[in-house]
Amino acid sequence: MDILLIITASLLMLLGLIGSFLPVLPGPLTSWFGLLLAHFTTAIPMNKPFLIITLIIAVLIWLLDYIIPAIGTKYFGGSRYGMIGATLGLLFGLLAPIPGGIIIGPFVGALIGELLNNNSSKIAVKAAFGSFIGFLSSAFIKFVVALIYLGLFIRLVLQHPGSMM
Repeated sequence: MDILLIITASLLMLLGLIGSFLPVLPGPLTSWFGLLLAHFTTAIPMNKPFLIITLIIAVLIWLLDYIIPAIGTKYFGGSRYGMIGATLGLLFGLLAPIPGGIIIGPFVGALIGELLNNNSSKIAVKAAFGSFIGFLSSAFIKFVVALIYLGLFIRLVLQHPGSMM
């Protein structure tokens, strides 16, 4: 049973890395579930404070993933309309069956929000670019956290070589 749990945990770790770039999967949360599965094995001991701290980090990163594109919009000179547009565009991009909708959505949402705010097209494009930079920043942060979780998982497995037998 331990081997099945460790294999499944390994798959969740890899899925978490992929989920850092695919918005359908919450990368760090998926990786955390891999850590949780490893906790249920008898071969890899993990303490509860470790799991709680890593869960809190994963949830915070998951929440920030929805906020960072709006922050990027604001940082690049966007207004409240642009921030709301970026957030609505992100949600639409998640739900729309458009390839790259998660990238296009916040950009177009911020652009439309700024244009509705009667801003010039130059300001609107700059704010939309900020939304895109926010998306890239968010993906990078998620990837780093998922990579750290993978490293922790590998370290735990290697510390307990009997876990793979």
